[in-house]
Amino acid sequence: MGWVLGPKFMKLEFDIITLFPEMVEGFLSSSMLGRAQAKGLIRAEAHSLRDWATDKHRKTDEIPYGGGAGMVMKPEPIFGAVEALRRKESKVIYMAPDGVPLTSRLAQDLAEETHLILLSGHYEGVDQRVRDTLVDHEVSVGDYVLTNGTLAAATLIDCVSRFVPSFLGDEKSLTEESFMDSFLGFPQYTRPPEFRGMGVPKVLLSGDHAAIAKWRLEQQILKTRSLRPDLLEKDET
Repeated sequence: MGWVLGPKFMKLEFDIITLFPEMVEGFLSSSMLGRAQAKGLIRAEAHSLRDWATDKHRKTDEIPYGGGAGMVMKPEPIFGAVEALRRKESKVIYMAPDGVPLTSRLAQDLAEETHLILLSGHYEGVDQRVRDTLVDHEVSVGDYVLTNGTLAAATLIDCVSRFVPSFLGDEKSLTEESFMDSFLGFPQYTRPPEFRGMGVPKVLLSGDHAAIAKWRLEQQILKTRSLRPDLLEKDET
């Protein structure tokens, strides 16, 4: 169970298991994530995997059976870390380049959980027994490979937290963002109305909300068709 902070508030907790907790400690305590933690909307904490190493050298990796380049993360410390942090309601997420893509829809679903344990992969990944036994979801932040999964875990926290009630303040902003309805975002302008010979589209200055909404949708369709036609294709299937 989470902590009820009001009729629309539920605390969401994140625990990152990583070899490099210092990579995200500043990130987690800054900006909107920091403010959300101060308000009790979320909690995010990074833990060093070495704290659960079982030998005097605090070793967390070994050469892979069958040969090959690189090292593989050992199961013992990972099992120890997850079992120490996991509760009945916890979901364990392994940040992996071969996982399912992180999307706004997935982030919305994860935001309904109360406790997420994020396992950050390193080197050539983790022992398969970890993936087979401990992990509930395997998530990728893109079709590329990072030196480790710590930044990927931080990305997931940032993305998911935006769907926690009251995190953004103005819930309407969620519905107008890129990827929320198969379209990329529309162009945004602010004061001054003229800058270095560049103006603001007249429709945005008209006060006609119906015309503005129509223009924004047209701009979204044009931008999506130009840059991400695959999103339109998905919407049609």
